[in-house]
Amino acid sequence: MIILKKLTQKLPAYFYAGNRKIWPLAMAISLIGLQNARAQNSQPFGGVVGKTLNDSKEWWPEPHKAPAGAPNVVWIILDDVGFGATSTFGGIIKTPNFDTLANNGLRYTNFHTAGICAPTRSALLTGRNHHYVHEGGFSHVALSAGFPGYDGRIPSDKGTIAEILRENGYNTFAVGKYGLTPDEDATDAGPFDRWPTGKGFDHFFGFLGSATDQYKPDLVEDNAHVTPDGRHLTEQITDKAISYITRQHKVAPDKPFFLYYAPGATHSPHQVAKEWSDLYKGQFDSGWDDFREKVIARQKKLGIIPAYAKLPERNTRIPAWNSLPPAEKKLYARFMEVYAGYLTYTDHEVGRLVNYLKQSGQLDNTLVFVIIGDNGASKEGTVHGVINPKKNSAKLVAEDTYLKTNIQDIDDIGTSQAATNYPLGWAQAANTPFKYWKQDANSEGGTRNPLIVYYPKGIKDKGAIRTQYGHVIDVLPTTLEYLEIKLPEYIRGIKQDTLQGTSLVYSFDHPEAAARHKLQHYYIFGSRSIYKDGWKAEAAHHPDNVEVGDFTAGKNIPDKSFDDDVWELYNLNDDFNERVDLAKKYPEKLKELKAVFEEQARRNNLYPFIDWYDVYQKRIHQNYKN
Repeated sequence: MIILKKLTQKLPAYFYAGNRKIWPLAMAISLIGLQNARAQNSQPFGGVVGKTLNDSKEWWPEPHKAPAGAPNVVWIILDDVGFGATSTFGGIIKTPNFDTLANNGLRYTNFHTAGICAPTRSALLTGRNHHYVHEGGFSHVALSAGFPGYDGRIPSDKGTIAEILRENGYNTFAVGKYGLTPDEDATDAGPFDRWPTGKGFDHFFGFLGSATDQYKPDLVEDNAHVTPDGRHLTEQITDKAISYITRQHKVAPDKPFFLYYAPGATHSPHQVAKEWSDLYKGQFDSGWDDFREKVIARQKKLGIIPAYAKLPERNTRIPAWNSLPPAEKKLYARFMEVYAGYLTYTDHEVGRLVNYLKQSGQLDNTLVFVIIGDNGASKEGTVHGVINPKKNSAKLVAEDTYLKTNIQDIDDIGTSQAATNYPLGWAQAANTPFKYWKQDANSEGGTRNPLIVYYPKGIKDKGAIRTQYGHVIDVLPTTLEYLEIKLPEYIRGIKQDTLQGTSLVYSFDHPEAAARHKLQHYYIFGSRSIYKDGWKAEAAHHPDNVEVGDFTAGKNIPDKSFDDDVWELYNLNDDFNERVDLAKKYPEKLKELKAVFEEQARRNNLYPFIDWYDVYQKRIHQNYKN
């Protein structure tokens, strides 16, 4: 109103346009409307408006069009997989379709995520750090807080890849896990501006939360909850993705599409048909220690990791496999059979999508990114694994009772009646050759995930490995540079903030090129780290969520000060999997990096620090109710 008042003070009382009297306030509103039109990238009216149609000339703005021959774009992101799980990156679990994409594309072995689901996805979709886009934790009531870095509401000035590409003539589709809609908005009453369709996607089919039952999902299509049909969710989202593309291609075959394909796999619950899990029957009987040894050997053979690499020590929370009694070995082996079957089944469904694109003649002009996990393998399955959490809670029963019940329920693992997650031993094994797990933003085991880039028309060095440092915020600017599309100055009238990621296109044809992403911070519920030019300083924080859920300590575990956290220092140039702590040897380097972290924390909304103790004690989000 102040702006309006100042504007009207400079205008006459009124004036005439034709035979209509125009008042200053209306004029001001009209001018502001014109500014808004320009802000929305609308072209100024190019016709003529006369008194009648005879002395007027129509004009229509040019519709948004993608550049001629622009490729389709497919982003695939899996969940909770672990660096060393897939055969594509040296693992034992068969992923033949990922193998094919990688063998005809590029494998990035030094790529990173945020360390947990929603933060990674918010960073991926916006090309900006997760606290910077307000997703320091989650958009769930119990895991968000009323601060700029933590409220779980991505601001409109930090547009998504879907909004950007739609502004540039693409159709945009998303299927599977979204995870960025605030709980308060996630009913059929909306509001819908933070649903996928409110963030640039023409169509969405999947679930809004962080996890869901794969046979009875909390399923959404576009802006309404719908009833699932009883099939596995991954099959349903693949069918839906194919249907979206088929329908669009029939009507507008020259119009490119963007597809965000995000299955729930392999986040818990691990649920898959027995035909898939039985493929691995008996293959993990030798246990997680043997698994790690086999995988690191395969990774060296494939050139995925340096030849000098050694395994970190088995985590102290995990027993040696050979120390376990037969009943426990049988139980734990079945957990891994199901997980492996689930991952191979997911690869199969991705293969269905890829085969459809090939058969329909679209694959050669499709740029594909595959991120194998939005964080490291999950440590959320307890020491003994999870089968029926409502029946058998680590917080409610004694450890021996919990284990006995799991052994009795072994046949339920992976079924639609169970909510399966594997035990810690397999999580560390799936993260080979790194230590620690999902949620550990201090560790490569929590934040290092494989990336595949595939584009038949554009990738020349097929099957090659790239070791340049990369982060999930780099995928959006990589996509835009390759498409020769600029970030719009405005999206829907909102002026856009700058991107924070670094394009990886420079590395596509140049394996020897120096990494351009030189600085990156990490923070997840207390654990934190800072990377700069190959050096990394990091601090674990306690209690972590394994300690909070411990059978004995978890009920009364005390809060701990961030000032008590011990910082470690690693030179990743010579020690890529963090085995030799140099903090005492180079205290000045550690001090330097801690100062850089402080600067990044203030710049990116990391304060106030919030940890798992705050979450479990319900100290955040004052609207939270039991």
